[in-house]
Amino acid sequence: MKMHKLLLLAVACTWAMGAAAQWQWIDKDGRKVFSDRPPPQEIPDKNVLKQPGGNRPANSSRVAVPVDPDAAPTAAAAPKPAASAPGTGKDKELEEKKAQAEAAEAAKKKAEDEKVAKAKAENCTRAKAAKAAFDAGKPITQANAQGERIFLDGPARAAEAKRIDGIVASDCVR
Repeated sequence: MKMHKLLLLAVACTWAMGAAAQWQWIDKDGRKVFSDRPPPQEIPDKNVLKQPGGNRPANSSRVAVPVDPDAAPTAAAAPKPAASAPGTGKDKELEEKKAQAEAAEAAKKKAEDEKVAKAKAENCTRAKAAKAAFDAGKPITQANAQGERIFLDGPARAAEAKRIDGIVASDCVR
């Protein structure tokens, strides 16, 4: 039991140390940024909210974190793309993501429309075949609630013919 408490304490301390090794600052657009790397040099020291090892920077020089040259650059270290048009304030990358999302949504809608059109075409084909059987005067059977096969009589046959005509009218329209 005592060992479990000690292990839990060690895990809690590890989490706290990981959270302490974070930089926080406010970027030029007024957004709060969290990173494991120091902010770019253009960010004034007054905008640095937190750095590893302390709440606020003690002096104006920042501690540089060693960078592995083989490591991929992080979003915080990457340069910001230029705005798409002066004065709009829209980020070009954001616009590209929005266009990609719209294209994906359009493709999804097109696929759904094609699926519905295919189902309607299949329903139309079945309904036309059933209508041809009704028009030919062939005896038509259906299963009742108990699963028994019964022949459709006059009123039931007329109701089924009306239902099939409705399907033909809705699904066979081009």
